[in-house]
Amino acid sequence: MIRLYDHPLSPYGQKVKIALREKGLTFETISPGGLGAGGAAGDFVAANPRAEVPTLVDGEVSVFDSTLILEYLEDAYPTPALLPKGAAERARVRAIEEVMDTHFEAINWGLSELRWFKRAEGDEAKAIEAAAARQLAGFHTWLERQLGDRDWFNGATFGWGDLAVVPFLNGATGQGHPPPAGSKLAAWLARANARPSVVDTVAEIAAMARGAGMTNVAELVEKGLFKREYRDHRLEWMIKSGGIEVVVKGLARDNIRFSPDFG
Repeated sequence: MIRLYDHPLSPYGQKVKIALREKGLTFETISPGGLGAGGAAGDFVAANPRAEVPTLVDGEVSVFDSTLILEYLEDAYPTPALLPKGAAERARVRAIEEVMDTHFEAINWGLSELRWFKRAEGDEAKAIEAAAARQLAGFHTWLERQLGDRDWFNGATFGWGDLAVVPFLNGATGQGHPPPAGSKLAAWLARANARPSVVDTVAEIAAMARGAGMTNVAELVEKGLFKREYRDHRLEWMIKSGGIEVVVKGLARDNIRFSPDFG
């Protein structure tokens, strides 16, 4: 059986689970220990030296990075196909995925840094949140253009282009920034959230929230027991959106981390 190292809140993990469910593949999820403190080890790190979710193990094959996992699944289990036909259409949906994975995800992540992890408060937090709201409005406009007159980002049917968007748009909605009411994008999101593969994936987030939740994470961060990973697009976003002091304080308090060294 396929094993997936995952955390329900990871939009990257959600992408992969939606793909697995759309392909009708049986899989089990494993929540690796030590992620929050930067102390992951064992089989998980053997499969993914970056120590990040999602990581997929299929027999003797280990694949990390959500995009690489999607490509592996498309190659190993081609039916039903999730990529559209034709080089141009495939490039189009892959470009959408790249934007969501990097630029858009960083905004949701940054808002979580403020709201859950209390990285900034008062005027500093308000300034960063204002930048996020402005940026998300721009992305909503951009996504509306990418959707155009299509029913799905992927084209005629739900696929790669859609599962690459829905976790991130749901995340922004949860942060209080839904697509504009009455827009094509809002209608698309409602259709996407009605897909059984998406329903099941979102249900796992709700189940986690009913359990341990996120009640004391700000305190854990303050004590240095929980370290959030700041790498590439996330670090760039925080700095360019007015949060350079967040980064400086995190470094001083040793409660942020970067990707581990390979070895």
